Amino acid sequence: MDLYSKLKYNTDNFFLLAGPCVIENKENPFEIAERLIEITAKLSIPYIFKASYRKANRSRLDSFTGIGDIEGLELLLEIKNKYNIPVVTDIHSAEEAILAAKYVDILQIPAFLCRQTDILLAAAQTGKIVNIKKGQFLSPESMKHAVDKVRETGNYNIMLTDRGTMFGYQDMVVDFRGIPKMRENDVPVIMDITHSLQQPNQTSGVTGGQPMMIETIAKAAIAVGADGIFMETHPNPSKAKSDGANMLALDKVEELLTKLVRIRQAL
Repeated sequence: MDLYSKLKYNTDNFFLLAGPCVIENKENPFEIAERLIEITAKLSIPYIFKASYRKANRSRLDSFTGIGDIEGLELLLEIKNKYNIPVVTDIHSAEEAILAAKYVDILQIPAFLCRQTDILLAAAQTGKIVNIKKGQFLSPESMKHAVDKVRETGNYNIMLTDRGTMFGYQDMVVDFRGIPKMRENDVPVIMDITHSLQQPNQTSGVTGGQPMMIETIAKAAIAVGADGIFMETHPNPSKAKSDGANMLALDKVEELLTKLVRIRQAL
């Protein structure tokens, strides 16, 4: 059974996409991957390592964007091969889809780009699984059109991820009705439990967050039928070079996932 089928038809547990926001150096990704592999193996959670090789959507010009495209992608490939696990990364253009597809299993379309037809088609034409994040400005029902664009290429390996909806200028809310609504597209639906707690557009140019609410969002997502959980984690979120304000500390991951598995089993 291929990777997509294992995710889509997995009835035993939810699956997990998790890792650091961005590859910061050559050591950090391996530390995080090893710990997450240990935890997910114990809890029988299918695991996909997540990290961006480059961050294109930054508020400030001096924000950290990565260690170099090829360097970051090669580290993702090394993690994939060393631990025999699938990996996912963001892309920001049609050209990046072609490049990143040589290294990863899943191409992720950032929320701000979910309506960009050329990016969706380029990602689809690689034959890779395409994970499309719902735009903060879109209804769950609107994601049908993004799904249709990918399917028009003949690629049916699609996932959708909810990462919250803008509420005013500097806050996000999660409408949990969106999970069953997006599942009507016959694709796995994932809840991003860290980005959905962002507080964007701060005057400092650095995004804020509410990590104390991660468990609440995660529990609710599993309860309403999310197929997967997406989260960013770091050994020391306060020192993370991107999105540290809404990350879950690595030493809190096992406790959270254990609770989520119990909820899934109860269902």
